Amino acid sequence: MDYSDLVKIYQELEKTTKRLEKTDIVSNFIKKIPSESLSYVVYLLEGRIFPEWDERKIGFSSKLMIKAISQATGISAKDVEIRWSKVGDLGDVAEELMNKKKQATLFSSKLTIRKIIENIRKLSELEGEGTVDRKISLVAELLTSSYPTEARFIVRTVLEDLRIGIAAGVMRDAIAKAFNKEIKEIGSAFDLTVDYGEVAKLAKNNELKAVSLKPGKPIKMMLSIIASNVEEGFEYLGKPMQCEFKLDGFRLQIHKHKGEIKLFTRRMENVTKQFPDLINTIKTHVKGDSFILDAEAVGYDKKTKRYLPFQSISQRIRRKYDIEEVAEKFPVELNVFDIVYYKNKSLMNENLKERRKLIESIIKQEIGKIRLTEKLVTSNINEAKKFYQEALKGGTEGIMMKNMNSEYRPGRYVGGWMKLKQILEPLDLVIVGAEYGTGKRAGFLSSYVLACKSGNKLLECGMVSTGVKEKVQEEGITYNELTKLLKPSIIEQKGKYVKVKPKIVIEVGYEEIQKSPTYSSGFALRFPKFLRLRSQEKTVKDINSIEDIRRIYNSQRGKK
Repeated sequence: MDYSDLVKIYQELEKTTKRLEKTDIVSNFIKKIPSESLSYVVYLLEGRIFPEWDERKIGFSSKLMIKAISQATGISAKDVEIRWSKVGDLGDVAEELMNKKKQATLFSSKLTIRKIIENIRKLSELEGEGTVDRKISLVAELLTSSYPTEARFIVRTVLEDLRIGIAAGVMRDAIAKAFNKEIKEIGSAFDLTVDYGEVAKLAKNNELKAVSLKPGKPIKMMLSIIASNVEEGFEYLGKPMQCEFKLDGFRLQIHKHKGEIKLFTRRMENVTKQFPDLINTIKTHVKGDSFILDAEAVGYDKKTKRYLPFQSISQRIRRKYDIEEVAEKFPVELNVFDIVYYKNKSLMNENLKERRKLIESIIKQEIGKIRLTEKLVTSNINEAKKFYQEALKGGTEGIMMKNMNSEYRPGRYVGGWMKLKQILEPLDLVIVGAEYGTGKRAGFLSSYVLACKSGNKLLECGMVSTGVKEKVQEEGITYNELTKLLKPSIIEQKGKYVKVKPKIVIEVGYEEIQKSPTYSSGFALRFPKFLRLRSQEKTVKDINSIEDIRRIYNSQRGKK
């Protein structure tokens, strides 16, 4: 199948923002695709090369893409970068520069879907000396053989930033419509496979009933929505409600099948090798030959026995060498709170009460190794509030609140779970740098480097891009307005990045302050959000200090 056929669909999808129209476009297209090409087409429509559960990564940076475009067009990398800083999108830059190529270079064989998939997948497989040059050549080969519009989408696909508005819901509905299936049936199949390419093939061949949950392959996890208070939890979830301590670790999906144990993160990354200590614990403390558990791995201090914040053990996830030494230095405890599969049976449709009863019967608890999350089942608001305060004093983030009858459903807005966390005071910080955006934000400075004060110095403490508005009619300041305020203060520019004089003060909200070697302050804001402009009221002298940030950091979750 020719890639140009898919590119025409990309262009149609770009022209509309309406979900139903996008669904119709995708549905009408994929129903005609033969089975052998269908999964590839679905992946490319999603803007990916591998299924979502696959741990392989493309790993091709914007810097490498600049070199690939340069190699394919004959235009210097410096000129490509300059154009990128003005246009804001390397896909658009590639399309523009490919139009300037000599006509002779366009007489190449037609690009096929299979060729696109094969070349880009090779990017994740290359290792050893000369890898960078070979990666650049693989992408440049595609660009050289492409027409300008094709080049735009090749670049965006490689950089995993397709931007044609195909959300998971659109793909689900399109598959259902294309092959005359119920939307719920397609959604259920995806919950078990995390692979719309596979689901589309099964739907086309009327084989959806063959889908089943199997340990060894990661699935998406059930997520929660934020509650403002305990009262909101009861109102939304009903009575009685199960409350559990919310821990600041990293989510782990634990699979056991035929004696083999695998560990997957929330992003479905396989981290089994990084946690040999947990493998041993699971073998000796969990009954059963096959299961899928949902848990939180939390770091703890050997001396004080108190839980530590996530960043204290985050390096273990990426560690590839000296694993046992690091495991000894940064021990973790498994806190299990759910189970979705046991003894060859899916438990996703069982209620929370029954699932909790099962894990209580199969896990042998041992403090420092594995335990069940602390829980309270109550219909009393005051009891729930007291439990929340106990959670904070114990060094946790807060509490999870759960409907006792809820089934296990992957996703954030599926209902059943809510989280309640401590609200921290906002900070007034100054912008000292920024980055030009892409897509709708092309031409605008849309990510902002923040700094606090330390005497007469400014120390960086994070980067914020959310909370600013896209359109003028929306309430609040826009990217366009902030860009106009910052541009006169630019003192240095390199590609898409600029340094600015510290003049613009903004108020920033965040979920947490973490220690970080990335920024000169030694701290970083976790999930920062722009709240409002403060420049008319405050100057750089009035911004928060490093002492303020250190105080808030130390006050988090019972720290002293």
